[in-house]
Amino acid sequence: MFAVLKTGGKQYKVQAGDVVRVERLAAEAGETVQFNDILMLGGDTPSVGSPMITGAAVQATVIDQIKGEKLIHYVKRRRKHSSQRTKGHRQKLTLIRVTEILASGADKTGVKAAIGTGSLSAAEKAAMAPASNKGAAPKVAVAAAAKPAAPKAAKAAVAAAGGDDLKKLSGVGPALEKKLHEAGVTSFAQIAAWGDDDIAAFDEKLNFKGRIEREGWVDQAKALIAG
Repeated sequence: MFAVLKTGGKQYKVQAGDVVRVERLAAEAGETVQFNDILMLGGDTPSVGSPMITGAAVQATVIDQIKGEKLIHYVKRRRKHSSQRTKGHRQKLTLIRVTEILASGADKTGVKAAIGTGSLSAAEKAAMAPASNKGAAPKVAVAAAAKPAAPKAAKAAVAAAGGDDLKKLSGVGPALEKKLHEAGVTSFAQIAAWGDDDIAAFDEKLNFKGRIEREGWVDQAKALIAG
């Protein structure tokens, strides 16, 4: 029996005993996690979801948190910026071993759901932080948790807070600026401080499809702050 599961925006065909690398999960080595987004079950009586199969799941044990092979990103902007940049990246992954495929009863197992780190909200990440850090809530978490009542209210709040004009970044128009504001990003300083994890999280959350690295927003934000 095999299953086709979905996690981290990708699909994997797995069987019991398979060792698979998936997008980074919020779990420690040795933990058992359960994937609940099952697209298909194969075997004597195949079943296809619409889009998911209710009650089906795949359970797996986390072996280790690893990094993928190094990838080289080369970006050249010939006309507008006349610049080029080479950057290496190693994707954060989780190595798992599939232990069991459930055709039904997934909601009664009590096993922790497999959640990707890019899918966590700022509030959820703060809740998972060590106890020593829980005394003060991060400002970023508070900003991300507060949803604007309406687009006009969001723009007014940004203007009142003295936010930067994010449209100065290459590839950012009014629509993308609005998405960033709603996600709590209002200044070049915030973007300049992004690391690989932040870039991956915002890319997935706001569906930017690699635009952040492709356009070099972090470098542009640093240049705008400096000059």
